[in-house]
Amino acid sequence: MAEQDNNEIQGRKKVGFVVSGGLKENLTARLEVPAQAVQEGEFVVIGGERDEWLFHGLITDIRLSALDPRYASERSSQRLPESLAGMFYGRTLFTDLEILPALMTEQGPPEGSSEWKQWHADIEAGLRDAPGPLPIKTIPPHHTDVFLAGQQDIALIFGDPDKDNHFTIGETREQGHPVAIDLRKFVQRSSGVFGATGTGKSFLTRLLLAGLIHHSVASVLVLDMHNEYGFDDTASDTGEPVVGLKTKFPAKVRVVGLGAGATIRGKTPDFNLEIAMSDIQPQDVELLTRELNLKETTPTTLEALAASFGRANWFAEFMGMKSGAMVESEDGKRVPAPDSVAAWANEHGVNVMAAEGLHSKLRRLFSKAEDGGYIKAEPATDGVGEIIKALEAGQHVVLSFGRHETDLDYLLVSNLLTRRIRAAWEERTNAYRSSGKGEPQPLVIAVEEAHKLLNREMAVQTSFSTIARELRKYYVTLLIIDQRPSQIYDEVMSQLGTRVSGWLGDDDDIRAVLSGLAGREALRGMLARLQPKEEVLLVGWGVPMPLPVRSRRYDDAFWKELLGSKGAGGKRSEEDIKGDLGF
Repeated sequence: MAEQDNNEIQGRKKVGFVVSGGLKENLTARLEVPAQAVQEGEFVVIGGERDEWLFHGLITDIRLSALDPRYASERSSQRLPESLAGMFYGRTLFTDLEILPALMTEQGPPEGSSEWKQWHADIEAGLRDAPGPLPIKTIPPHHTDVFLAGQQDIALIFGDPDKDNHFTIGETREQGHPVAIDLRKFVQRSSGVFGATGTGKSFLTRLLLAGLIHHSVASVLVLDMHNEYGFDDTASDTGEPVVGLKTKFPAKVRVVGLGAGATIRGKTPDFNLEIAMSDIQPQDVELLTRELNLKETTPTTLEALAASFGRANWFAEFMGMKSGAMVESEDGKRVPAPDSVAAWANEHGVNVMAAEGLHSKLRRLFSKAEDGGYIKAEPATDGVGEIIKALEAGQHVVLSFGRHETDLDYLLVSNLLTRRIRAAWEERTNAYRSSGKGEPQPLVIAVEEAHKLLNREMAVQTSFSTIARELRKYYVTLLIIDQRPSQIYDEVMSQLGTRVSGWLGDDDDIRAVLSGLAGREALRGMLARLQPKEEVLLVGWGVPMPLPVRSRRYDDAFWKELLGSKGAGGKRSEEDIKGDLGF
């Protein structure tokens, strides 16, 4: 194979050549530039203009090597003249790169040759596929040149940032080339944003949500436990103002407050959500087993209640019962009062202690139906239905929990809401597949504190687990945000397509984020050595290959790039307003 003479070809800087490796192990390349000229995580291209294949990979390690350990243990400059020591150093001591090969792209025969003309003609005629990135299936030969990737290589693999539905999430750490993700592919499978506390997960999530909303690739439902995403906020670490999604997308985003009269950071939401007692099902209460410390007898008692009063009335009837109420019978004996829990339990063959114990445990839940609570016998409006209608119409909803931000509130409301959404999207998808009309709007549900809903004990009981495993075929996926991915049920983690992770200090968390990925051992150290802020590792379905990037900042510059003049607070044009309204 002819050697490349130039050190820079098509914007790529040559740094070395391949010396060893294999398909089941990483490639090793000899470095021809100073070790400080490259860094762990850099994107490299293996192969030149005359090579039939280009290989795309990631630097995972940089090692100092020597022909003989004795050459490295003594300074040559102390034993030899300076000129001779320099020559000796370069021939006996060197630096090797370890490269994780990820993709390969066919270049075809040398351009202009008869073989290239035939190859090109076959592509034009549809006799062979057009060249594009493919999974790695072979390796480059010895001494193939290694280059740092240029901007055109980033665009080839990750997509052109200027194309529709491509969203620039950041830039390469070394050269600053923009890195985009295909949002339509991103929403096809559930995804996750991870990082230790203080690494900027919320800002990164805001970036992704802004991209999804701006490009209108899916409706978004944000379960906003801490009231961060809808209205303007203040950063907890810097005290700087943080723009809310409602501010930038006033016609596309609807903020919903939990409970009548709720305000979010002093602002009035678009409408309020109240939960009807008839909407609360026994499985919703079973979900609260850990939070309310329920006993093993709870499912049996709940099913007896549903059988006695119906699934729409059991909650109100049970709430109205009195616990421990006694009356005196005609023969002078004290017996349970007719409206007591014990009387109902005796009548229906339910263990009295189990029923009274459950009634006592549910007092925290019953309190949500008292004055100031969000559970009502007859809500003024069907808030859940309004949310579903907005999402089906392509709008985006931020459900802010306001002052109701305990784990009990979050677990109950989020599961009940997603259960209704799941049923609605399944119905619409089945109708679409039958008639071919009315394709459902893709939906992404963003879930904060995901481990509270998707840990091993809870996952099998929540709608979220079903969505992660099965509902992508019904156009519904999750975007889970969490600082402890190791606490999320591994079956759910295995279903996550794209994973965007900031720095993680715990080995179990690192292992969870990289589970199921090729080359995960090589990526472990890279993930552990990210900067605590503004550096993330992109891995999984939505990106063709792993890559560490410097994420964009969530600031005025971001909004100006995304939205134009209105993003910087300038006067909005007629085209901007029409865009917000969907015209």
